[in-house]
Amino acid sequence: MPNVAQILKSKLDDPMAARRTAEQPVLTIDAEASVFEAVKMMAQYQIGALIVTQGSEKKIAGIVTERDYARKIVLMDRSSKSTPVRDIMTAQVLHVRVSDTAEACMALMTQHRMRHLPVIDDGKLVGMVSIGDLVKTIISEQQFTIQQLEHYISGVHT
Repeated sequence: MPNVAQILKSKLDDPMAARRTAEQPVLTIDAEASVFEAVKMMAQYQIGALIVTQGSEKKIAGIVTERDYARKIVLMDRSSKSTPVRDIMTAQVLHVRVSDTAEACMALMTQHRMRHLPVIDDGKLVGMVSIGDLVKTIISEQQFTIQQLEHYISGVHT
């Protein structure tokens, strides 16, 4: 089973993700920025979540997702332009390490009903994995296994 480091590396094959990574390993937004700015950034980069930071050290303060926007702005009839991200973010951020497996990430996401996990390495934010990243990785792994079994059955060995 692939680990998080391999998943982050494979994301570089995606042109949009590669551009994001070249600019900044993980897209973040300040806790005082407007929700409108957060949603605009998520749309621009075609992502579903941003890490929220605060202070000059850019300490992780939380995570904000499209789901937070839908539930805490749209459904509550609030203004995204006048509401700061800190008012709708999830402050308790679970994370994974680069050595964790895709399976462990999926278990954590399922248990806590979440779709995005920040990746921490030596205390530093190095990436984010989504449920989509994990599903794509697992499907690719299964396709490879199927191909190997088909070659074995047909007598073609690689």
